[in-house]
Amino acid sequence: MAAHAVDLDIHHKPTGFSDRFAFAIVRILRFFADRFFAKRYGHRAVVLETVAAVPGMVGGLLQHLRALRRIRDDQGWIKTLLDEAENERMHLMTFIEIAKPNGFERFLVMMTQLVFYNFYFWLYLLAPRTAHRVVGYFEEEAVVSYTRYLEEIDAGRHENGPAPSLAIRYWNLKPDARLRDVVLAVRADEAGHRDVNHRFADTYHQHAEST
Repeated sequence: MAAHAVDLDIHHKPTGFSDRFAFAIVRILRFFADRFFAKRYGHRAVVLETVAAVPGMVGGLLQHLRALRRIRDDQGWIKTLLDEAENERMHLMTFIEIAKPNGFERFLVMMTQLVFYNFYFWLYLLAPRTAHRVVGYFEEEAVVSYTRYLEEIDAGRHENGPAPSLAIRYWNLKPDARLRDVVLAVRADEAGHRDVNHRFADTYHQHAEST
């Protein structure tokens, strides 16, 4: 597969209450993001990446405690989830460099993180399958958003400025990399998180059916 190639057509069709509940949450988040940010994709990314950086850390923590409590191997889930959290944090740091959010938007970042962390912590504690499905759907929407961001750049409606040095180092981009290269790299990351979280949700579903 070519570098940064992403399957844009992947969508997990909701089946059952858990999936429909997860999908509804993400659609609500998408509604407010569309109304508030419209096509200001850099600013949208700052707030949405704040949300996206929460699930991996919460999931990693609770999987860690679960593995300790049950005295069993975690099958690699903890590292995968913590790596996801770190990756999403780097997305946030990158888009802060690009969008340079104002004071209100930084306040919004803090409030969004406060609310979403508490919501997601209890969701994962009580319904981990639904929690992973929420992230899977959230990442589906992220792939769509970054695809539209690329379309805006390619159409000349958004400046294709130089990539931040932080992004060049993190993704090992060329020294003359541009914003478009960064968005491609981020979109590929999001597609990976989409697939992993849908797979984790499916694992919980299969385990429930076998018991």
